[in-house]
Amino acid sequence: MSSIMFAVVGAASNQADSLYVWHKATPEAKAIIVCLIIFSIVAWSTMFYKATQMRRARKLNYYFNEEFRSQKSVLDIFDRKLKVEGCPLYEVYHTGCTQLDARLRGPGGERRKQIATLKNMEHVKRAIENVVAQESLELESGLILLAIAVSGAPFLGLLGTVWGVMSTFADIAQQGSATMSAMAPGVSAALITTVAGLLVAIPSMFGYNWLVHNLRAFTVGLDNFAQELVSKMESEFLADE
Repeated sequence: MSSIMFAVVGAASNQADSLYVWHKATPEAKAIIVCLIIFSIVAWSTMFYKATQMRRARKLNYYFNEEFRSQKSVLDIFDRKLKVEGCPLYEVYHTGCTQLDARLRGPGGERRKQIATLKNMEHVKRAIENVVAQESLELESGLILLAIAVSGAPFLGLLGTVWGVMSTFADIAQQGSATMSAMAPGVSAALITTVAGLLVAIPSMFGYNWLVHNLRAFTVGLDNFAQELVSKMESEFLADE
């Protein structure tokens, strides 16, 4: 029971200290803290959104890859008109098969050819490379916000601290007394902006590094799948020279 009472008293004391520091902060420091709060909201929203997006993409890639490896012909899934929205591997596959299918069909729209020339395969390769790059950029979109939070938040906090300390010493110089009671409130209020900046930057740094690691894994997976897809297309449809 006593430990609970100590915890409640400690929480109330910390809350009172925070309110006191906030009250003593300069308008500039309060403005910087508000900006950092906005940075924090954006950073956490980005991390949750990107984590959900990558988790969904990883799950869809797994199921599509299983289906792709079970087909007999490279165009089986394409001929069945199977659609997997939001799956990066499907987008690579569908683009490559669309390009290959267009070069296997005759003027009437029927697929009359069963071989493709080397020039046709080069067009298919370029189309696949383009969609791989587009999917990678789509997965990467939004990470710049985390990079800005990681690099900018500590500097904003430092700016607020330096500004607050400067204002504190200016007030002390005008009053002519350099006692601890005169300095402590202004310095503590100035330091809170640095704390706020670090509270934004540290989670953003861990989230950014985790997302970049997963993005690299996704990009390698897309490249490997694209190479495997082209290899199967060439072995099945490329004319022997």
